[in-house]
Order: sequence, then C-alpha cells, then structure tokens
Amino acid sequence: MTGLAARIVLGSASPRRALLLSQLGLSFTIRSAAINETPHPGEDPLSYVQRMAREKSLALATSEQELLITADTTVISDGLSLGTPADREQARHMLKTLAGARHEVVTAVSCRYERECRARTVHTLVEFMDLSDALLEAYLDGEEPWDKAGSYALQGIAGSFIRRIEGSVSNVVGLPQVETREMLSELGVSTTVSSG
Repeated sequence: MTGLAARIVLGSASPRRALLLSQLGLSFTIRSAAINETPHPGEDPLSYVQRMAREKSLALATSEQELLITADTTVISDGLSLGTPADREQARHMLKTLAGARHEVVTAVSCRYERECRARTVHTLVEFMDLSDALLEAYLDGEEPWDKAGSYALQGIAGSFIRRIEGSVSNVVGLPQVETREMLSELGVSTTVSSG
C-alpha cells in the first residue's frame, strides 16, 4: 500500500472525504481538528480555504510515523464564500443565489509527512438549473442541505439540479482524488483502487 512506514491520518470528520480517500485503496484513521473557522477581516475565499487546510494540518499533532491529509472546501458565488448554512433561511438564500447560475467549488488539500508538505488547490465550475420555489422548498424539507458548503451535495438529490460541471467531480464532493493521489505519490505512498 505504501512505500513509507507511515500511518495515514485523514484530518476530517467528513464521511464524504473518507469515502473518496478509501477509493484510493488506502487504510487510514480519522482525526478531526477543532480550529477557529472564522474568516479574517477582508480575507478572500481562496485565501480562506487554503488557510483552513493549512491550519487543520498544523492543529493535528502527528508523530513521525503519521502522514496527515487535511482539506477544506468552499463554494464561491459572485466572489463570496458560501459555507454550511446556519438555518433554513440561510440555506434558501444560498440556493437561490446558485439557481440558474455558475459558481465555483474550491478545495484546498494538504498532505504532510514529517517535514515534507504538499498542497494543492483545485477549482471546479458548476452550473445550476433554475429552481422553482416548490422544488427549492421540497429540497429544504430534507436532510441534505445542512452540513454542506453551499447547502447542496452533488452526490445527493441536488445532483439533479446541476446542468454542467467543468473540472474535477470529486472536488465538488470534498476531496479531489487525482490531485490527492499525485501528492501522496510524491510523498512515497502507493495508491490503488477500491470499490469502497
């Protein structure tokens, strides 16, 4: 599995990231970081998501035998970052902003082993269909929007709202697999494939 004598740690509690990482044929443990995720005054969305991935990595103490993978994803619409919604009204506002328009999903990923660190930022363009009020309210009645950046999940019901995607699909779900595989290879980790 790996050319390193390292235990792989996914620094995220996201079940979506865990599934995407497991599809690379890796065994790993999960450890999430408790950090302040408040944006700095004037911080742009790209700088924010890169800082979050880096700070998650730094916050998780690792031994010399651990390879740590951390990531952060944001949805950017009209230059503004759409995080996870606090309530139904905020989710409704986010989805109305995305409806009938294109937005960008950005994930920053960090892979750290001992003193070596690799980092990538991946951008994907997503275009939503128009959403009627009835369709929007029916979606908000479900469980899907509440722990997702931008209030939607590509791999869920909202996948049927997406007209077009340009770029990495796994990035929209939460972990760009190609770039993660490449960084792990650079650090000496051999990946394979897994059906999950």
